[in-house]
Amino acid sequence: MAELSGVFATAHSPGLTGFPERADPAKRDAVMAGFGAAAKRIADIGPDAIVAVSVEHFTNFFLANLPAFAVVTSDRHLGPVTAEMGEFLQIPQRRYLGAPELANHIYRYALAHEFDPALADGGFDFDENFCVPTRLLGTENIPVVPIVVNGVNPPYPTPKRCYDFGRMLRGAIETAGGARNVVVLATGGLSHWVGMPQAGTINEDFDRDFLIRLEAGDAKRLTDYDDAVLDAAGNGAHEIRTWLVAAGAADVPFEILAYEPIPEWLTGTAVAAARMGAHT
Repeated sequence: MAELSGVFATAHSPGLTGFPERADPAKRDAVMAGFGAAAKRIADIGPDAIVAVSVEHFTNFFLANLPAFAVVTSDRHLGPVTAEMGEFLQIPQRRYLGAPELANHIYRYALAHEFDPALADGGFDFDENFCVPTRLLGTENIPVVPIVVNGVNPPYPTPKRCYDFGRMLRGAIETAGGARNVVVLATGGLSHWVGMPQAGTINEDFDRDFLIRLEAGDAKRLTDYDDAVLDAAGNGAHEIRTWLVAAGAADVPFEILAYEPIPEWLTGTAVAAARMGAHT
């Protein structure tokens, strides 16, 4: 059986790779040090597969079909989705390996445990959601199971439902054959506005309060959000749902490896790691 050997969560702002020079150097260095620390921990684990949980920016799904959760079972993933996006992100376009055996197990396990995610197969494209974090974490060559959470357009799955999905995900991983060590990586958030006049505004109070809750590992406080609170932190703040999936999977407090409010990257930018194993 597989072991869930690590759980991490990071921002996926395009600015992290596409225009890092725009940020204040001290803030940029602090964030990159956080990514470096997470990358070292993942390398020490040596995972056979990564279950990456993020949102979908209408690259594959659209308003006519926007699932609350989706499990991607493809054996290859193109990213970035276009050469032009690759130039924007400063990430060369490539094919990422999938982990279809693990992905199909997660999908079947979810159905057997009262979750009904969409099944996505036959090709799935990445944008910054997966490309930016895997680039900075040095995990581009590790097979990946993408899981999508709707954090971009209402109605959304509730925070508690996202946390519970994470708990289910842990059970799925721990009953999977094939892979030995699996890492869960959530990407998105924190506070930011996407395509709105407030773009560049960061709600630092919201971000720091959320990270305090993540550090405490208290499921009740972590899931005690309504849409109005998240709306006040920006339409992009709804992406914390991916972090809640990670928190449910870890079921332990997190260590915050970096947090900086960086208007030039349009995002409250954070990196966190669950206090598991050798890093507790």
